[in-house]
Amino acid sequence: MSYKTILVHLDTSVRAHPRLESALALARRFDAYVIGLFAVFEPPPRVFTVMAGTADYYAQHAALRREQRAAIERLFHAELTRAGVSGEWITSDERATVCVPHYARCVDLVVASQDDPNDPDSYVGDHFPETLVMSAGRPVLLIPYTGFFATIGTHAMVAWDGSREATRAVHDALPLLKAAERVTVATIDTASDHAQEERIHGADIAACIARHGVSVEVSSNKAPSNAQAGEMLLSRAADIGADLVVMGGYGHARWQELVLGGATRTFLASMTVPVLMSH
Repeated sequence: MSYKTILVHLDTSVRAHPRLESALALARRFDAYVIGLFAVFEPPPRVFTVMAGTADYYAQHAALRREQRAAIERLFHAELTRAGVSGEWITSDERATVCVPHYARCVDLVVASQDDPNDPDSYVGDHFPETLVMSAGRPVLLIPYTGFFATIGTHAMVAWDGSREATRAVHDALPLLKAAERVTVATIDTASDHAQEERIHGADIAACIARHGVSVEVSSNKAPSNAQAGEMLLSRAADIGADLVVMGGYGHARWQELVLGGATRTFLASMTVPVLMSH
């Protein structure tokens, strides 16, 4: 297994170019084809017609969007040429929460970004990153909105709890894990864990990964009674110098609300390194 088709979501935010650079670096590593999908938030024209005097504003807004889209498209093709990578450009007028998962289902890896509360242009729809993780059916590599990431996956940390989602994430991340110099399987032992069998948590999945030729170790931490798993895993990633976290994305829809697991919610809000999530 390898990543032969990579989809990168592009918009007019300040993180679009760094996100593209991350996707191209991965494409060079895996000899992959890159699809640049441009999808932004577009308010419906009707909102500009319900108030007098807003028609001109809508025309100006549309013209600005066309200019921005053309600039990003030129950048995309220039960066493809510079990187020596094959790819294509796609523009969609659908909502990003609809079109990105749709296109994602025919690729091997999706590259997107964490929400940036300081950049209005990064907003492409409510709960976009989490919706993408939960609905794409493919692994999603989320790039934090702060920081520069010269390497992704040199030292990968697997957040392991034995769940279906974590299992999916590990196997979706195998191309990156096999290319890593070092992999750490991080587990958090709770009181309920101690009541179960006496064994090293994470040892079985570490053995599975090692059979793929991966240099892997297991790191197990005991959780204080008031500790949050997400915060402990973030701290652990920082302590060991990981430049990638691999984890399951937990959540489900309840009516029209997306309910996320605690660790998933923590990482989506506070990630400090790129995170590969699968659901």
